[in-house]
Amino acid sequence: MVLLRLLLFILLLEKGNSACQLQGLAQPPELTQDGDLVIGGIFSFRTVFVTFINNYSFNFREFQFAQTMIFAINEINKNPHMLSNVKLGYKIYDNCGTMDILRAALTLLSGLNRELGEDSCTETVQAILGHSGSSPTIAFAQVVGRYLYISMQISHFATCACLSNRKEYPTFFRTIPSDYYQSRALAKLVKHFGWSWVGALAVDNEYGFSGIAAFIQAAKEYGVCIEYSEAFSSSDPPNRLQRIIEIIKQSTSKVIMAFMSHREIKLLATELYKHNITGLQWIGSDAWITDHSLTDSEGHKILVGSLGFTSPKAKISGLEKYLKQLYPSQFPDSQFVREFWEEVFDCSLNRTVNTQKQPCSGHESLQNIESQFTDVSELRFTDNVYKSVYAVAHALDMLIKCDNNQLSFSNGKGERVYFNKNGDTPARYELVNLQFTIRGTMEGRTIGIFDASLPERNQFIMNNIREVPVSVCSEMCLPGTHKVLQKGKPVCCYDCIPCPEGEISNVTDSIHCAKCPPEYWSNKQRDACIPKEVEFLAYDEILGLVLVLFSLLGVFLTMVTTLVFYCHRETPVVRANNSELSFLLLFSLTLCFLCSLTFIGRPTKLSCMLRHTAFGITFVLCISCVLGKTIVVLMAFRATLPGTNVMKWFGPLQQRLSVLVFTFIQVLICILWLTINPPFPFRNLLLYKDIIILECDTGTAVGFCAVLGYIGLLAISCFAIAFLSRKLPDNFNEAKFITFSMLIFCAVWITFIPAYISSPGKFTVAVEIFAILASSFGLLFCIFMPKCYIILFRPEQNTKKHIMGKTSNYDIQY
Repeated sequence: MVLLRLLLFILLLEKGNSACQLQGLAQPPELTQDGDLVIGGIFSFRTVFVTFINNYSFNFREFQFAQTMIFAINEINKNPHMLSNVKLGYKIYDNCGTMDILRAALTLLSGLNRELGEDSCTETVQAILGHSGSSPTIAFAQVVGRYLYISMQISHFATCACLSNRKEYPTFFRTIPSDYYQSRALAKLVKHFGWSWVGALAVDNEYGFSGIAAFIQAAKEYGVCIEYSEAFSSSDPPNRLQRIIEIIKQSTSKVIMAFMSHREIKLLATELYKHNITGLQWIGSDAWITDHSLTDSEGHKILVGSLGFTSPKAKISGLEKYLKQLYPSQFPDSQFVREFWEEVFDCSLNRTVNTQKQPCSGHESLQNIESQFTDVSELRFTDNVYKSVYAVAHALDMLIKCDNNQLSFSNGKGERVYFNKNGDTPARYELVNLQFTIRGTMEGRTIGIFDASLPERNQFIMNNIREVPVSVCSEMCLPGTHKVLQKGKPVCCYDCIPCPEGEISNVTDSIHCAKCPPEYWSNKQRDACIPKEVEFLAYDEILGLVLVLFSLLGVFLTMVTTLVFYCHRETPVVRANNSELSFLLLFSLTLCFLCSLTFIGRPTKLSCMLRHTAFGITFVLCISCVLGKTIVVLMAFRATLPGTNVMKWFGPLQQRLSVLVFTFIQVLICILWLTINPPFPFRNLLLYKDIIILECDTGTAVGFCAVLGYIGLLAISCFAIAFLSRKLPDNFNEAKFITFSMLIFCAVWITFIPAYISSPGKFTVAVEIFAILASSFGLLFCIFMPKCYIILFRPEQNTKKHIMGKTSNYDIQY
């Protein structure tokens, strides 16, 4: 095609501006009428099928286009307000092949008659109307553009977006929108139905390549992927079409975008029907979506349900009456009109030819004949022909009146016709759905509209369609999953992977998962963030309840012991080793058991400060009492030298003061701790991913270590002194029991440190409570249970004589 154009240009350049110098035969027009100004028309009344034997069929729609052109010219000639005193004429050519169309165009441009000679120039046309196809139009549009005296070339059906290039086609106009708008509208249509995986087919020419390229570009913008893109033409060898059939058969997409003419789509549908390939959703360009000749193809059932955009329906007043009044005598020189008449009435006008058909007179009437030629129910592209003629007439009228304004006029139906800077009209389409009619033919039922002149969100209005096929490479990813592209495949092919823990996606086809806020976690479906569970050692859980019971049990046993000691406070066992320290020790043990309760429940600012300080102070008070009792025992049995009065330094007053001093030091440490950096409630988000551990932060590790270190120092000191007194000769040596209790105490708190550090979450608090209770029970049982046993079950041993035994020489403080 490019080579053909180049040869034509070279030929024209060699001959100069006078095309009348060309030699050869000029084809006569099929339909003609003289006039002051002549409009040319090029149509294809026959559709050629290139097979082993070339054949053709009548294209009644193209013939209707030509007659509509004549009808419009006659209307204008009768209108006194347009082109006054100027009569329009026409020369309409019927050509099938591209070479014949080019020859007709050159004839119209050169103004030639039958012979191309030096004296054969006649009038030239002021405009050319046609052609219906983009490829023939492209072929001669550049040639037309070289003849500056031509007003315009205007097409009613050539939609190739390439024709909008004003540098290449400066005089080209059209009354049908560019395929650029149709391609984008078709891409929006595909996106509207959720088809993200489609095949693309085109006719192998400029129209198909330009249209399908624009569609693919727009489809990518809308997130639609193209599985394959192929092109062929009706003149290709059969093996090329078979290759495309195999591609369709092997593909997984259920939607095919076909940017081609009625010739190619009929060949394709027939082959698919032969291979029993069904269940496809066709998206068609306006070149075939409403072509009535589709019913003639063997595989037309394949195309039922096809969707596509086409020019809106229109009505032309008086056209139907004009078409039905056609007779061969009106065009005596037209071979096609005679053939048309014989085809419609199945008769023969040439009586000299021996034929089996009945003869006809040429006066038969089209009034009662159902034919595509006389069908004016839609007039989609026919109205574009009608508007084209009026556009030419208005342009000529403006030239005569020297009016330099932009060409714009009303078509009498309230529609404003104008052309933009690229020679295109506004893009207005109807969305049609191919369906069978009662007559057994296929026609497009309007189900929506598209108007590119409106805002983006209002351009596409469509009626609801209940059932549409699904055509996706991968099913949509539900909330809770995200798309992961499949290696080596288009972006529409992906796997749906569940979101990781702590991340969600709450929309379909999410490309990534969003992390939940720090205090939230993903639910099981991974489609919503929910507040993390807040965990702490609560009273209503089993572990907390068990610890509470043991704490209360310790308080109960301590109170029972206190009651026993109080009831027997005058007995030697109670009075031995300072009974005041014994009662103070029991009181401190009670506080130790009770302070464990402050570690249970939701941590607050007050409870965090209370639990650690109360624990530190009560344990120091407890250990101070034990330390005082241990020192008294040791000093009582070690002061054996005559005249030594060591015990005067360890009397009851000194014992009280020592307890007060030891406890005051711990109180001072706690005050400094609370003043500088006190414990506070802390939401631990790092220990568990899906749980918030509500715990008490110690504030400063120095304060916490100082409290524990001071308790440990007193405990070790008490253990050392008790250990030294373990073998003192008496019948009731309390130092043995203190040693054992301190051994338990130290063992518990030594093992507490690694257990405390390694225990997670609320178990850290449980370990601390366990250490408090274990050491408290150890002191209670080891120091007081032997004495209670003697008081309750061995009263004979609860005497001063028995207690003094061999130590009667020593003055034990009562």
